[in-house]
Amino acid sequence: MPLGRRDLLLAALGSVRTGLGAEALRVRVAAGSLFVAAPQLRYLSGRPLERLHDGASVWFDFQLSALGERPAAGAAPGAIARALERFAFSYDLWEEKFSVSRSGTTRATVSHLTSALAEAWCLDHLPLPTAPLLPDRPFWLRLEVRAEDPKDRPALLGEPGINLSRLIELFSRPSRSGQASWLVDDGPFRLADLKSTARGNGFG
Repeated sequence: MPLGRRDLLLAALGSVRTGLGAEALRVRVAAGSLFVAAPQLRYLSGRPLERLHDGASVWFDFQLSALGERPAAGAAPGAIARALERFAFSYDLWEEKFSVSRSGTTRATVSHLTSALAEAWCLDHLPLPTAPLLPDRPFWLRLEVRAEDPKDRPALLGEPGINLSRLIELFSRPSRSGQASWLVDDGPFRLADLKSTARGNGFG
């Protein structure tokens, strides 16, 4: 389902919410973790993209949560499981391609990507542990993405990677006025129904 006119307007203003709907999130399971793809989500846009084109690096904070109840009206019940990560984007003006670096204890960097591939690469490096999920119990997924507010950087960056406690705290409060943010809810899912893949991104 493509983004409607209202969603495109919200995206231009820096915040977009995609509700429960047809294939808001595509889900796979591999090696004890759950991964998502978000076909409708385009966060390399608006002010963050302008900053990248101006030569600045832009950090994006990600949270993927598994919820035991259907989220409603922006509020979400406590998470059964969650994955948090930060990614730094840069843009090569000559090649018109993106580079992405993953923070955390397991660091990774990739370059020469289109915007769509760069966005997908981040989600493919956001594993949500499946151990807390019961095979036959339904759950909902919430994906949140926020462009970094520079005021948060000193508290979030640490050695060797990110301060997870501070990142959880960041997502526990609303984004600041004018801060670019995106949210996608989808479900219900059951672990027993999800396609498992041994390797690769698993999305056809």
